Amino acid sequence: MKQIIRTLVPAVAAAGLLMAAGVAEAQCVSKAGQGTGSTVDNAKFQAWEAVLQATDWGSWAGFMSSGMKVGTAPGYKVSNVKSRCKPGGLGQECVMQATLCK
Repeated sequence: MKQIIRTLVPAVAAAGLLMAAGVAEAQCVSKAGQGTGSTVDNAKFQAWEAVLQATDWGSWAGFMSSGMKVGTAPGYKVSNVKSRCKPGGLGQECVMQATLCK
């Protein structure tokens, strides 16, 4: 009986770690948004708003009521922020992409 327990405990622990890793991964999302504005900064702001709205309206509301710094998302760790801008729309069009993790 002790041998069975010695074998099962590490196996159950390893399975638990794998499940926890899967849950941690599931807490991250990659999103992109497009925006337009008269300047690159305005277009990036609009694109970032689209990213937040596609992710979590609560985070967007927090963003709007706090510093409104592009690349931040209240309640999330933001990484891999990328942007591409070109002339168009109201003057500039930007696409922003990022990974957001809870």
